Amino acid sequence: MEKFIQKAGILIEALPYIQSFKGKITLIKFGGSAMANNTWMRNVLTDIVFLYTVGIKPVIVHGGGNRISEAMRDLGKTPKFVQGYRVTDEETVQTVEKVLFEEINHEIVELIKSIGGDAEGLSGKRHGLIVAEKHLLDAPFDKEDLGFVGNVKSIYTQPLTTLLHENKIPVIAPVAIGSDGYTYNINADLAAGEIARAIGAEKLVFLTDVDGIMRDKNDRNSLISHIDVDMVKNLIDTGVISGGMIPKVTAGQKAVANGVGKTHIINGMIPHTLLLEIFTDKGIGTEIVSRNNHMAELI
Repeated sequence: MEKFIQKAGILIEALPYIQSFKGKITLIKFGGSAMANNTWMRNVLTDIVFLYTVGIKPVIVHGGGNRISEAMRDLGKTPKFVQGYRVTDEETVQTVEKVLFEEINHEIVELIKSIGGDAEGLSGKRHGLIVAEKHLLDAPFDKEDLGFVGNVKSIYTQPLTTLLHENKIPVIAPVAIGSDGYTYNINADLAAGEIARAIGAEKLVFLTDVDGIMRDKNDRNSLISHIDVDMVKNLIDTGVISGGMIPKVTAGQKAVANGVGKTHIINGMIPHTLLLEIFTDKGIGTEIVSRNNHMAELI
């Protein structure tokens, strides 16, 4: 009997969060390790279907870097990265589009349907969702040409809002059409942040392979639970935030500064990580909030 009472207690703890976020948009970005294992991916998508079932409106932006690299090697090409960006020639950008939209996106949509949700795939390019401009590197890498790597120039939200009104889960592949007519590969973290801002998401969630932002990467007890947008620059300058965490945090910072309620960075390999972060009092990862929200929590 005791274990059933505990389960009921968990549901009661979740109730105010369900009431608060019902009808609001939560944008979830995942890729990498969260997609490397079928069990992990199914766990993440089961959580997303739970959100959908209780009336929250999930939107998914996915990456697929490992699959793209594998496809490139099959073509005899060696993946090359500069400052974390994949050098993307014309053949490679065609591979990116095929792997992201025709393969991975389709797999995610079908898996969501098998779990009991209703989803539809969107390509940032084919559905006119993302317009891009060429990404240029800063010195000392400014002589490097990344090829067809883009920045988000604008977001056209109608394809997304149409699916949300139809009570479907949009699943977005971050490829874009450039204003010059070319196809561009967009960093999925940056795309997620811009889309969250454009559609007025309540939450932006990045699923990664670490527990959140750590003061000491070798000490899991050094997790920083809360940071406000004004703290980000100092944490980057001091090396606390580095490498692949930088685009996630900067995208999350920009989103919060432009109206998104909170950004969460959590470990996608922990079972039911989304539910633990969103529906429990303590959460399990790092959240980025506006300065006013952070100060209110400290008072």
